[in-house]
Amino acid sequence: MRDGDDVARLIVACPDRSGIIAALSSLLADNSANIISSDQYSTDPEGGRFFLRMEFHLEGLADRREAIEDRLAGIAGEFAMDWRIAVAGVRQRVALFASRHEHCALDLLWRWQRGELDAEIVAVVSNHPELEKHVRPFGVPYHHVPVTPEGKGGAEERELDLLAGKVDLVVLARYMQVLSNDFLERIGAPVINIHHSFLPAFAGPAPYAQAHERGVKLIGATAHYATEDLDEGPIIEQGVARVSHRDTPTELARIGRDLERVVLARAVQWHLEDRVIVDGNRTIVF
Repeated sequence: MRDGDDVARLIVACPDRSGIIAALSSLLADNSANIISSDQYSTDPEGGRFFLRMEFHLEGLADRREAIEDRLAGIAGEFAMDWRIAVAGVRQRVALFASRHEHCALDLLWRWQRGELDAEIVAVVSNHPELEKHVRPFGVPYHHVPVTPEGKGGAEERELDLLAGKVDLVVLARYMQVLSNDFLERIGAPVINIHHSFLPAFAGPAPYAQAHERGVKLIGATAHYATEDLDEGPIIEQGVARVSHRDTPTELARIGRDLERVVLARAVQWHLEDRVIVDGNRTIVF
């Protein structure tokens, strides 16, 4: 197996035109890098947007990265390119936020403990104390930050003091509080949320009751990036399950919990693997 410190991912977004792949491939070949995998997508070959995720191996990457990035900067100027390089062996620092529902947070902790999430979970933050006994066996610091309507601003300040600049990703694993735009701007990291509904339908706090009232035949869950617009951020992953008129709201919620766990885990894993590129209010997922 190749050393993860010598494997990098090149992520690119730019206006589509001829010569992009040739320029990038030539750059890597000139530096003796071996392309391991490459995925690309164009919204339209004439006047569209081009997206690429290319993974490559380069022995001694740490010492040679600066030279590659200097050349990439020149290519980026020519192609009006947004780009970044992520080293596969560098584990992102992740904080989990949860309220009383523990299923999503514990599922992510379990996957992380088993080595299925290539990250470092550095904290669990909750506005309730009940989850601490479940989190303690994983050896992850647990921070109880109560939230009241009149004290919401103070709670967010405490959360920012704990995490701002110290994490690379925040995951809202059924955290039943709306984060302010000020928090989202200052946390310095993307925020992924799991919504217990197949957005954009049945948004709000009681989607399973709404689904039952409407007699739906499918229910779902949606993982998306959090923005200042509630439940309207770019969607990363969704899942559905068939249900019937016989299913009560309680049974729908049980089925939904399974969906939420899987959908959130996929979204987090894809983000950690640099497979998600945000394009306006949607995502390209390689």
